[in-house]
Amino acid sequence: MIRHCPALFVSAPASGQGKTLVTAALARRHRNLGRHVRVFKTGPDFLDPMILARASGNPVYQLDLFMGGEAHCRQLLYDAAGEADLILIEGVMGLFDGNPSSADLAVLLDIPALAVINADSMAQTFGAVALGLASYRPGLRLAGVLANRVAGKRHADMLQTSLPPTISWFGALSRDAGFALPERHLGLVQASEIADLDDRIDGAAAAFDAAAEQLPALAAFAPGARTIPSLLHGRRIAVAHDAAFSFIYPANLDLLAAMGADLAFFSPLTDSVLPECDALWLPGGYPELYLGQLGGNTAMKAAICAHHGAGKPILAECGGMLYLAESLSDVQGQAADMAGLLPAQVIMQPRLAALGLQAVSLPEGDIRGHTFHHSRLATMLAPLVQATDPNGGMGEAVYRLGKLTASYVHFYFPSNAQAAAKLFLP
Repeated sequence: MIRHCPALFVSAPASGQGKTLVTAALARRHRNLGRHVRVFKTGPDFLDPMILARASGNPVYQLDLFMGGEAHCRQLLYDAAGEADLILIEGVMGLFDGNPSSADLAVLLDIPALAVINADSMAQTFGAVALGLASYRPGLRLAGVLANRVAGKRHADMLQTSLPPTISWFGALSRDAGFALPERHLGLVQASEIADLDDRIDGAAAAFDAAAEQLPALAAFAPGARTIPSLLHGRRIAVAHDAAFSFIYPANLDLLAAMGADLAFFSPLTDSVLPECDALWLPGGYPELYLGQLGGNTAMKAAICAHHGAGKPILAECGGMLYLAESLSDVQGQAADMAGLLPAQVIMQPRLAALGLQAVSLPEGDIRGHTFHHSRLATMLAPLVQATDPNGGMGEAVYRLGKLTASYVHFYFPSNAQAAAKLFLP
């Protein structure tokens, strides 16, 4: 059964154009009108979805043709279309960047794209950029363009008149510093750390003119295949979740629960004991920002080591892996002792160390995910396997020590439910 819902794909010519701010502002504007808004993020990302979830009031899921596959993406959207008045999808990087790209997804789903263009220091060239985006890819429907970081009304008028008649004008946002979303080395600052985030989003939402309140055209959504095995029935999985460990895909949690797992959340920052559990998941995050607190919580480190010593499974991803190393040093050279389960030392780097999609062939099965980090890990431990990047980038090592599986890879569990489940089984 086909479901219909107004939908818009928010993209841009490049990163840094303001896609997240515009998507968040649109979501908040429609939410303030009493509409139920569901927002999705293209590609692997943890930080933008935190902002978008705050703006929309609903969890934000990833749409990625490599990690999740077409059927999974279609099912997520189909489920959302059954409850939403509006679906917004934020793209990744530039509209045509990457493989698969935002344009690939927009064309596959037949959802019109809104191009957000940073018009700072730009005049009539705005129209040329818009025309190029509209005509570059056959099959892509461009709903229109929105100018960001505009100096004033005269500037906006100049930009609008530069557009060919075939391209619609969606309005403009001023270059108001009060709208800007703060950033750090992995991207935007986490939503929970921005004290005035709602004020920033509300300010940007109010800056749109009344045309922003119009719903886009209806899109048609068909269900995808869904078969979820009950492999984790009766298993209790402890999941680290706090300011240091927050990089968690909602789809991963949903899948674990759908397979029968009981999820118990805890904080390595503040808790002294683990919840009673059969397995442990330490996701990624920012452990380097909490060296003193993590290093000083000796009771939690001992509890995790005892869990491992009892032969119970642990999955440690990126920041979770850093926490299990012997030591972690930040870019200023400040270091702290971590849990010490992995014979490794980690040093944060001032520059990006790795970025890319990842495919991993584990003994449990093939599973996909991505990597994105600013640290280097030194260890004499031999990798269990080496991941591969479908776009030719660096493949990350996956380490195994007893029932501990650790890697820089952030695994996307729906890419292989059975393999994901086996990581938490004895």
